[in-house]
Amino acid sequence: MFDTNFTRENNARHFWAPMSHPRDLRAAPPKVIVRGEGVHIVDIDGHRTLDGVGGLWCTNLGHSSEPVKEAIRRQLDTLPYYNTFRSTTNAPTIELSYLLQEYFAPEGLTRCFLTAGGSDSVETALRLARQFHRVNGEPERTKFFSLKRGYHGTHFGGASVNGNPNFRRNYEPMLAGCHHLPAPFAYRNEFGTEDEETIAKGIARAFEEEIAFQGANTIAALIMEPVLGAGGVIVPPETLFPLMRAICDKHGILLIADEVITAFGRTGADCGSRLWGIKPDMMTMAKALTNGYFPLGAVMISDRIAQAFEANADTRGVISHGYTYSGHPVGAAAAVAAVTEIRRQNLAAHARTHGETLLAGFKALQDRYELIGNVRGKGLMLAMELVTDRAAKTPAGKQVVERVYEAAYAEGLIMRTSGNNLILSPALIIGPEDVETILHCLDVGLKAGTEAL
Repeated sequence: MFDTNFTRENNARHFWAPMSHPRDLRAAPPKVIVRGEGVHIVDIDGHRTLDGVGGLWCTNLGHSSEPVKEAIRRQLDTLPYYNTFRSTTNAPTIELSYLLQEYFAPEGLTRCFLTAGGSDSVETALRLARQFHRVNGEPERTKFFSLKRGYHGTHFGGASVNGNPNFRRNYEPMLAGCHHLPAPFAYRNEFGTEDEETIAKGIARAFEEEIAFQGANTIAALIMEPVLGAGGVIVPPETLFPLMRAICDKHGILLIADEVITAFGRTGADCGSRLWGIKPDMMTMAKALTNGYFPLGAVMISDRIAQAFEANADTRGVISHGYTYSGHPVGAAAAVAAVTEIRRQNLAAHARTHGETLLAGFKALQDRYELIGNVRGKGLMLAMELVTDRAAKTPAGKQVVERVYEAAYAEGLIMRTSGNNLILSPALIIGPEDVETILHCLDVGLKAGTEAL
């Protein structure tokens, strides 16, 4: 119906893109992506690039996963939609719930609530946390704690626990009762040290002090990412998650692991909680759940919470929450296929192996370019922080970051920028040759960025 000339002419005219300024989009329209093939994408001009963004942390199986596509086609021919409100359900949803409890059995997560995406999943977990305490006779437990630099979506609940003011400032006032602890960031932190053990203990101490001040019986939950994604790929100290789990247990506070990004292999473990050896009370997920091919999210729920709800005999246990697309049959069918394929290919091991090689390559580039202040990563979640003065850690400006981005794109790599960070999260199916391409294109981009200083 519409040709490429129409598409180019109307780019950014009628569609407001997420996480963007409408004025900027009109001045510099976004790249129009028209095709995805394996780990590559092709834009409207025919320019082919390695997808270093992985769609948006989500296409772990790449853009050509035939089992997932076939599951979607087959379900569309059978039952394209029906609701799961109370008196009806569908076969793919039942199959997916079984598969997920099996996948997350090591974490003791045995029930699932399906949503339409990551922000929905966070909102659901926050609501269920408050409701759990009501069911247990502690309705005053309503407050939430989270980490600065953490990201938990854009609904009002998620934005309220977000630890980045960029997602809050224009929408305040936020949800009351949300409090933030220091970020577990060795490169930039308020403890004046890069010693990870000191940082972990400092955050745990701050949490204990806040609990004493607020009152443990007013706090519903702590929500954390096992690796902070949108905040700049911040890998916390190994001891932090276990420390926070122990504090939550001590004070009757629920621990919500936000694994919208980290579930299904991205960190080099089957999930981020398993990476650090902890069992959360709830886990949020989305993104790789359907390989990004269909909007779907989930909240996994522990036996302890499930038993409290299922034993309740009054209205406190009624889950008066849900979405039109909760348990969407097409999404559930896509998820069954995606999770099955992720396990079959052992993608966590792929992410671990290629992530280590990429991180070593990042460090080699850091030795060559003063523009790089810090590199970090876990599995196939990696970031490179650009600075104009290493000693002072002065963030590189927007013009320099854009120069690196555009030069790398022209050479054959698309990546994500966030402030002065370059973020890489390619498909978990990349091979050694793709790792070489990423490092080569970054080298070209960094050279261009250095020349722009």
